[in-house]
Amino acid sequence: MANRTKSDILKKELLGALEKSLGIVTTACKACQVARSTFYDWYNNDLDFKASVDDVGEVSLDFAESKLLEQISANNSTATIFYLKTKGKKRGYVERSEVVNRVDIETELQELTDAQLYERLNELRNAVKN
Repeated sequence: MANRTKSDILKKELLGALEKSLGIVTTACKACQVARSTFYDWYNNDLDFKASVDDVGEVSLDFAESKLLEQISANNSTATIFYLKTKGKKRGYVERSEVVNRVDIETELQELTDAQLYERLNELRNAVKN
């Protein structure tokens, strides 16, 4: 069995602290006296550590979802609406959204002939009068 380095020991401690803090990096780093920059260096360069951190994130998300479901069970209508808007989209629980198609008027005008420009200008003048 390979000898565990100080970094390996700190990573294990940090993962435990991360789980206790529900994935809050700053809190976990302070508890283990590890710099946040060190945490992110390990996260970006150690695939096993990254996978373990991501697993903690999933546990935190599961916890949050369980709390949301508790609120729904307690007849919290806001929690119910939120859940349906996020998880029920496929069933039509979405707010209506309007898509505005913005046209670049300068480009549009450059493509018109002089006669078309005068015609358009007259249309706009008539629209303003009415």
